[in-house]
Amino acid sequence: MDKNILLRISELVKIYRSGEQDFFALKKINLEIQEGEFCVILGPSGSGKSTLMNIIGGIDRATSGNVEIMDTAITKLKDKALTEFRRKNIGIVFQFYNLIPSLTIKENVEVASHIAHNPLDIDEVLNGVGILDQKNKFPSKLSGGQQQRVAIARAIVKNAKLLICDEPTGALDFENSIEVLKLLRDINKKYNTTVLLVTHNSEIAKMADRIVMLKNGEIVKNEQNTQILQAAQLEW
Repeated sequence: MDKNILLRISELVKIYRSGEQDFFALKKINLEIQEGEFCVILGPSGSGKSTLMNIIGGIDRATSGNVEIMDTAITKLKDKALTEFRRKNIGIVFQFYNLIPSLTIKENVEVASHIAHNPLDIDEVLNGVGILDQKNKFPSKLSGGQQQRVAIARAIVKNAKLLICDEPTGALDFENSIEVLKLLRDINKKYNTTVLLVTHNSEIAKMADRIVMLKNGEIVKNEQNTQILQAAQLEW
């Protein structure tokens, strides 16, 4: 793989069977993402974008085709090796924060650092996402925007090369959405982390380096953004 290509997807197919019928969630997807790129993947509900992210993230398996991340063909790894690769190299942020309510903010982030091979300093990460002063509180005491910051901290503390964000602003109001998007861009720049952000909100694509659009399981647009906006410039 080219040293600047972090992710390469080749002829990726995902088929779900329902009774006697096959449903093609992904139809021969081909995509390359460079190291350090901030890529927004757009598409309506049912377009296949979450399926694609789950396969890239090692959560789901492809029917056929290949996904390479940093020269590792993850589609060919056995379950144990895939889990190990995901723990070491991939951070995932979901729409709903999936925090452990009985653990403090710092403890929630510590859980991820314990399974990482080369984790970042927890307090440094919490400071970087603006919630170090909240570290001894429980999730229920935080706002939605703050909880999403914890979820992001948990993903980046692993020092992962690839950060996958599946509708990370979907449960947030506009102001908190902008703050979270700014934070993700800052992480992208500071750590040279490659970011894949899945959304149905086309306005968010205006801050991306690369815009990929899916429709009916196929890529219908894949282009570099020549007029990149800051998160604070977005409106919806």
